Amino acid sequence: MKIAYLLGSLNRGGTETLLLDVFRNTKSQGLDAIGIYRKTGVLEKEFQESGLANYKLPETKNPIKKILLLRKLFLKNNIQIAHAQQPIDSLYARLASLGTSIKIILTLHGYDFESKGLSLGILKYIIRRTSANIYVSNSQMQYYQEKYKLDIQKQSLVYNGISFDKLDRGITHPMTLSHPMSNSSTIQAASLSRIPKENPFRTELQLSTETLLLGSVGNFNEVRDQFTICRFLKLLNEQKVDFHFVFVGQRVKRTPQYYDECFTYCQQNVLFEKVTFLGSRNDVPQILNELNAFIYSTDHDTFGIAVVEAMAVGIPVFVNDWGVMNEITEDGKYATVYKTKDEADLLRQFMLFLQNEETFQEKAKDAAIYVRQKFSIENHIQQLKSLYSSL
Repeated sequence: MKIAYLLGSLNRGGTETLLLDVFRNTKSQGLDAIGIYRKTGVLEKEFQESGLANYKLPETKNPIKKILLLRKLFLKNNIQIAHAQQPIDSLYARLASLGTSIKIILTLHGYDFESKGLSLGILKYIIRRTSANIYVSNSQMQYYQEKYKLDIQKQSLVYNGISFDKLDRGITHPMTLSHPMSNSSTIQAASLSRIPKENPFRTELQLSTETLLLGSVGNFNEVRDQFTICRFLKLLNEQKVDFHFVFVGQRVKRTPQYYDECFTYCQQNVLFEKVTFLGSRNDVPQILNELNAFIYSTDHDTFGIAVVEAMAVGIPVFVNDWGVMNEITEDGKYATVYKTKDEADLLRQFMLFLQNEETFQEKAKDAAIYVRQKFSIENHIQQLKSLYSSL
């Protein structure tokens, strides 16, 4: 069967990262597909070089023309399944496939908390008219089923997948992890207990090897809660800990207040010697592998690709007790979970880490094995193939 993956823009984000990994692995996993996108973005070149044919819909404000162009692509490529990543694209696909046997699938990557007006109307309409809806966590699927009273038979859970090869390429001095319960080959992960001799990222920041290097990854938007981390950093600084923290993620034009609030807070509390706002980076694997610990805070993530990637490199991870984070860490078995929006509890947990570094590192090794088995891009694609075949 032939699949068309529909995307909006090709800017850097969780959805785009996932689809890029899917595109790069479709041929090796026996999946016949193309990509169709509406807007360009910083990842356009990488999508075009992914090994999959990608088509950009010509820009037009006429929705009818856009639908007709999409239909032409469907028919030209003998598409059997159109897999959209946004409600608007699943609506376009449904209209473009009228009179054909093309099945429409929608993956819901977020919640509907910010949806209103036309966008909410489109969601309510299309979510009941797809052949299947995919959710990236069980907690998210339960939310939509309960709110919209959906047909359970058409709702499916498919966890996001990570291409761990790109993380391993970022390791300067790999170590080998083995586990008696692991059916896979040995797993490489960065070591917390020793800092590699070559640290290009530390060199960039002009940090000594003694300084704790901490960080978080994610654009500044309504989904994440970097402000709680900022408040924690103020408390950590008051403890006279030698640390440096990096925020990897861009200031989003439509929601600049989330970045500005964090930036201003760090400025007012004289934290800029200890905190760096890096913006968007294309070397996240290298950065993760040089961190001593990863700290994350969310308001309503549906999965948390950055959290899983941090777990996969074998560094201690701290995350708040939002439902999906409990889900992917098995209620804190594979990460340290702190109370949501409670910077004091995060500080307490972090100070325990400083006092018991070896114990936390052993937990991080187990976490690396766990997520690499459960959340691989290969598993993700095989689950998609199974769903496609069932339609």
